[in-house]
Amino acid sequence: MNSSQPLGATPDDNGTNFALYSAHAESVELCLFDEADAETRVPLTTTTNQVWQGYVPGVTPGTRYGFRVSGPFDPANGLRFNPAKLLSDPYARAIDGHLTLDDAVFGYPQGADHTVQDKRDSATFVPKSVIVHDEFDWGSDQSPAVTWPDTVLYEVHVRGFTMTHPDIPAELRGTYAGLAHPAAVEHLRALGVTTLELLPVQQFVSEPALTRRQLSNYWGYNTLGFFAPHAGYSASGSRGQQVTEFKHMVKVLHEAGLEVILDVVYNHNAEGDEWGPTLAFRGIDNASYFRLDNGALYINYTGCGNTLDATNLHTLQLITDSLRYWVTEMHVDGFRFDLATSLARSARDFDARSSFLAVLNQDPVLSRVKLIAEPWDIGDGGYQVGKFPPIWAEWNDRFRDTTRDFWLRGVTDVRELGYRLSGSSDLYNRDGRKPSASINFVACHDGFTLRDLVTYNNKHNEANGEGNRDGSDDNHNWNSGVEGESDDAMVTQIRSRAMRGLLGSLMLSAGVPMLAHGDELGRTQRGNNNAYCQDNELAWIDWLAVDHSLLEFTRTVIALRRKHPVFRQHNFFTGTGLPGDAVKDIAWFSPDGAEMTASDWYDLRTRTIGMYLSGRAIRDVGNDPVAAESFLVILHAGLDATTFTLPGAPWATAYDVALDSTSAPCPDHYDGARIEAATALDVPGVAFIVLRAAT
Repeated sequence: MNSSQPLGATPDDNGTNFALYSAHAESVELCLFDEADAETRVPLTTTTNQVWQGYVPGVTPGTRYGFRVSGPFDPANGLRFNPAKLLSDPYARAIDGHLTLDDAVFGYPQGADHTVQDKRDSATFVPKSVIVHDEFDWGSDQSPAVTWPDTVLYEVHVRGFTMTHPDIPAELRGTYAGLAHPAAVEHLRALGVTTLELLPVQQFVSEPALTRRQLSNYWGYNTLGFFAPHAGYSASGSRGQQVTEFKHMVKVLHEAGLEVILDVVYNHNAEGDEWGPTLAFRGIDNASYFRLDNGALYINYTGCGNTLDATNLHTLQLITDSLRYWVTEMHVDGFRFDLATSLARSARDFDARSSFLAVLNQDPVLSRVKLIAEPWDIGDGGYQVGKFPPIWAEWNDRFRDTTRDFWLRGVTDVRELGYRLSGSSDLYNRDGRKPSASINFVACHDGFTLRDLVTYNNKHNEANGEGNRDGSDDNHNWNSGVEGESDDAMVTQIRSRAMRGLLGSLMLSAGVPMLAHGDELGRTQRGNNNAYCQDNELAWIDWLAVDHSLLEFTRTVIALRRKHPVFRQHNFFTGTGLPGDAVKDIAWFSPDGAEMTASDWYDLRTRTIGMYLSGRAIRDVGNDPVAAESFLVILHAGLDATTFTLPGAPWATAYDVALDSTSAPCPDHYDGARIEAATALDVPGVAFIVLRAAT
């Protein structure tokens, strides 16, 4: 078989077919490596529709390979061919070996201009692609298919989550097998999350600047291979074993009822700007794969040196082929797209009808999985929260900033808070979108952990080696008057209650909550709010320093969300009730027990608000009524105690406490006395209280 499709390396019983797209190449050589790293070169002499192809008998799975591509070296016109550089296959299913920062991996001589060609051989210093034929027994595996309103996301780093867990065997820590270990699965199930959002697991390498500082890329947002599971997370090997191990992890998590979605980075690749290494696309067909300014230098919408050109048909094919592979062959349940705005730009600007969005919208595989956009990039017009089309959900940073401001800064416009708690209808109530379009979060991998938000006013990123200049300076945080850890009882109480207020607001708001791994445990990075290069104890979860009270509170509030439909709205609130019912589907109350007035909404001093959610007016996904209980949620961010008069008829005749952040977590029932309506309830400082309404 000598075929131009499929792209990549396709083995059969007698050999392997190789196919590589390059529109501007003059020749292509396949490079095969034996166990002694001796290289054999095989010219690919047949081309079909700009695909270089060749069938090589006797080449079997597990063989390492790469390409050398010849053509013009003309950087002024976007062409950077250099046959001295061994290149990874963009369609490689596995990648073996590490990137060694030798001068030979660069396309130009170090110290010279990037427009001068370097002819040193890089093969010794770069990872090799691996031929894979994985016959995995999926059995009866199928996606848990959690509906969006029922989804609770858990952003997790495969390595950081497992590296210090005492119940995971040492040889499995930091790996896919470690995440599939019963100890890890049990924590996830007990926590109550439904969907894991894995930080990048496609093969990545560290940036040269980090390597020179003796650091490494920990988060993984520097992709080399879009089809290959990152070999560094494999406990079983890197010659294709990582593929089997990843599949086993997905199968185990599915059996536990947990979805797996991937944080993917298709906006740029690991080659960086003009001064970066030549590893793959730059040497295969630089002018086709990247956005170039006047055909020469890289357009940098990503902050990472280059931007992949998703308007190019073959680049778009690569992206969608990769996505379909992860769904159909690896059984993942969806994707979160890093810097998604850059993928959805047409000529220059964001375009909701761009080729990238249009292709995913009509694709019979991809349109049926969870799609989440990080709806911004660093280019002009890059901030596009609320602008993606209907099948997409979006990270909602306005929820993050608003809830932080309310609980930590005392500067919240409560109109903004009301929108965020009720599903952000101002952003998403258009084109048939639902509250689940809003991915709500208060912390994520990028920035302070939940604990550090309430512990530090200032970032402490000195360990990153950038003079503490990196990382955001706009964190909407507060340390309760003491920088760093404190033994002061008042300080620790305020911090503890503020964390619970943030978690309670997150889990009981309309939309889809996302919890960053370890925040339920009180994880700290000691004030580092940009731990992208800290593959060590600073960024890993410390399983021996768990805040068990915070963990129990988090489990309780997630269980409260799961049990009661009123916290999992399928549709936006209307501010009205069912016909003939005076109780609105949502109502807002002041501490005096009266509904909030216009002046209340515009009072920037407001530190206490009540949100009443009626269970009598809920509609399910089919717009049918659902009978459910009603709740009053009291959010009090003031440091001093206050009172809150509980609304009477028609809202309720009495209330039961379902959750109180200022005491030990309550189960989903309350063994204390029922509180009558119209009672002036004593509310301690910094409190999140949930009351079930009795009518």
